[in-house]
Amino acid sequence: MKILMKTSKGDIHLELDEKASPVSVANFCTYAAEGHYDGTIFHRVIPGFMIQGGGFTPDMRQKTAKQPIRNEWRNGLKNKRGAIAMARLGGNPDSATCQFFINVKDNAFLDQAQPDGAAYAVFGHVTSGMEVVDAIVAVATKSHGHHGDVPVEPIVIEKISQIPG
Repeated sequence: MKILMKTSKGDIHLELDEKASPVSVANFCTYAAEGHYDGTIFHRVIPGFMIQGGGFTPDMRQKTAKQPIRNEWRNGLKNKRGAIAMARLGGNPDSATCQFFINVKDNAFLDQAQPDGAAYAVFGHVTSGMEVVDAIVAVATKSHGHHGDVPVEPIVIEKISQIPG
């Protein structure tokens, strides 16, 4: 499945792996189709690691999420540069909802079971637009309340949509 993520920094094209990650892909696509991601931001940007988004508005208000999904970390997909994975709470493997992250480098440690018994589930990868991902991870960040690594200027996810074909 091909996805277009329009951001205030440019377009990111993704290919999602429905066969390896049916639960994660269906979850992500449901949020996208319902417009949940429209107007959210990349709220956590860490150079040499990843960019995370999908859950907060530009004023850092957290959006309401649906029930958490099952963690599909044993699907064979790896947290390599350009891979998109489900964000989750440490200590709770099956806590992923709407938030996701894109790896900006190979993060093999995220493929290893954490102390809570699971790793981080990859469900697709960037097919074009890594220069946009790299531009996002290079922005200046600050702390906002108890959140660190928040871009000084919001990087907005304008729309996420499926590309026909």
